[in-house]
Amino acid sequence: MATYRGTTILAVRRNGHFAIGGDGQLTLDDTIIKSKGKKVRKIFEDQVLVGYAGAAADALALLDIFEGKLKQHNGNLTMSALDMAKEWRMDRNLRRLEADMVVMDKSKMYLVSGLGEVIEPDDDIIALGSGGSFALSAARALYQHTPMPAAEIVRAALAIAADICVFTNSNLTVEELK
Repeated sequence: MATYRGTTILAVRRNGHFAIGGDGQLTLDDTIIKSKGKKVRKIFEDQVLVGYAGAAADALALLDIFEGKLKQHNGNLTMSALDMAKEWRMDRNLRRLEADMVVMDKSKMYLVSGLGEVIEPDDDIIALGSGGSFALSAARALYQHTPMPAAEIVRAALAIAADICVFTNSNLTVEELK
């Protein structure tokens, strides 16, 4: 996996609620160039949530490709993620894109990478980015020891990550599927 500096993405599903969130910090080398960036989106008629880490232009290009795959596969998240990862890995130009994505709908969630990986988590939580391991740890603790809904877990865990990771801030964007 890539080493990220400047992004934390966290997705949680719980009791029929689905949430993905990200911090707003965008960095260039050792400089914060934006503190209120939006790295999570609802796509495909608000049926799919996506969060990305890596080079912003690369991630946005991949987001367009992924949405096209969703249209091609009639919203089938699994087929779309697999098809995109395959194309991403095989295409000489796409292979150079430096970003990873978390994608989720009401039934599945995956981490999709330029290495050709499509990873479904063992539990109902997935994270990526520089503060991803901090957010993942916090989310797992909150999930196991509180009755908090998905969106609250995402907000709280990202806030904890922002207190620990210097490349994560507390300007959060959280999107939900209900």
